[in-house]
Amino acid sequence: MSQRSKASRKHWDSERIQALRQHLGMTQRELSDRLGTRQQTISEWETGMYRPRGASATLLSIIAEQARFKYQAAPPEKKT
Repeated sequence: MSQRSKASRKHWDSERIQALRQHLGMTQRELSDRLGTRQQTISEWETGMYRPRGASATLLSIIAEQARFKYQAAPPEKKT
């Protein structure tokens, strides 16, 4: 894989996955059907138990691009 491809690949954390699914208006089951995986896998990604990798991460990026999904993580809250 080229350096450019690696650089353009999004990092899929639990918040980003859940935000994408909600942006798409899908349930975990519907997203799992679209990705060809189990609903439990989506749940595990959204709780941070695991992260998508390989083909799953690539598919999430393709789906996000097609849906014009823009995600910016909120900066961490400062403790007072």
